[in-house]
Amino acid sequence: MNLKEWAAATGIAYITARRQYAAGTLPVPTYRIGRLIMVGEPVTATTAGTGQTVVYARVWSADQKADLDRQVARVTVWATGQKLGVDRVVTEVGSALNGHRKKFLALLRDPAVTTIVVEHRDRFARFGAEYVEAALTAQGRRLLVVDPAEVDDDLVRDVTEILTSLCARLYGRRAAANRARRAVEAATGSGLA
Repeated sequence: MNLKEWAAATGIAYITARRQYAAGTLPVPTYRIGRLIMVGEPVTATTAGTGQTVVYARVWSADQKADLDRQVARVTVWATGQKLGVDRVVTEVGSALNGHRKKFLALLRDPAVTTIVVEHRDRFARFGAEYVEAALTAQGRRLLVVDPAEVDDDLVRDVTEILTSLCARLYGRRAAANRARRAVEAATGSGLA
C-alpha cells in the first residue's frame, strides 16, 4: 500500500507520515517506486534472471497528470499482489495514437524488460495493441493488463484525435484542432452554439 493509504488506515495525517518518512523515523519499512512511497517490504522477482518488470502508465493530456500517480499506485499494488517485483515505473503524457512516444518506444526497444504491466490495454496503444503484444511474445516478453475489459472511452474523443492527426498532416498543427472540432460538430450536429 502507498504511504497515503497507510496514513489514512492508521489515523495519522498524511503530511505527518510524509515528514516522518523524510526524517527516517517512520515505524514501518518503506521503499520508493517512481514518485510513490510504498509501505512494507519490496517484493522481489520470484526467479532470478527473469529480467525487469516495468509498470507503464500514460495519460493523454497534461491536465490529467494527477491521474498518473493514481494509475501507478493501482498497477503497482496489483503487480505486488501477483508477486511481481516492480523494477521500474515509466510514466508518459501523450496520445495513444501518437507513434512517437519516446518513453514507450524506449521501453519496447529495451531487451532487459521482459514484463510490461499496464492498467488498460488502451494505455499501451489505442489501436494495434494486439500486434505489439504478439511481437513481445515472439521475443519471450509479455504484456500484463490489470483490467483486461475494454475501456469504453468517448468515441467522439477517439474520432477527434484521429481527425486532429489527419488535419495536422494536411493543414499544419496550428489549424488542426479547430478543423477537427468543426468536422466533429458537423458530423454530430452539435455545433449549434
